[in-house]
Amino acid sequence: MSRLDSFIRRMTAQRDILDHVCAEVAKMEGPVLELGLGNGRTFHHLRERLPGRRIVAFDRALAAHASSIPEAENLVLGEIRETASRFIGIDAALVHADIGTGYEDRDAVTSTWLPDLAARLLRVGGIAVSGTPLDRPQLQRLPPPPSVPVDRYFIYRRV
Repeated sequence: MSRLDSFIRRMTAQRDILDHVCAEVAKMEGPVLELGLGNGRTFHHLRERLPGRRIVAFDRALAAHASSIPEAENLVLGEIRETASRFIGIDAALVHADIGTGYEDRDAVTSTWLPDLAARLLRVGGIAVSGTPLDRPQLQRLPPPPSVPVDRYFIYRRV
């Protein structure tokens, strides 16, 4: 499969899963955390799906399109592992993490800290959505919607 086709499949899976969980997230209290703002497409999508909801975005550096930059108080720049750790206990309704690189060695390092961080950021019953697995006892894996192949993108509930 070409890298372009793989990217399209990943983005389609991401959109379908976020659309799938947003109705449930809308009924929960707590902010939404976007780990990896990137160019801001997902942040923009979440802002449309969850109007009025506080969405805090994290990234190493600002590279988002001007229409997809959160307010200054909801933009946290620096190493995500460190900056997001300061938000442990915020009881987020949704944590979305799309910070995989496609390089096995780099993603292996991320997988040593991201699952625990996501679990500690979420409220009980909150949802984590990730492009990489979040294997952690506090996170119960949920099935994706029918349009998303298994293991293409991941959904978890904080138990």
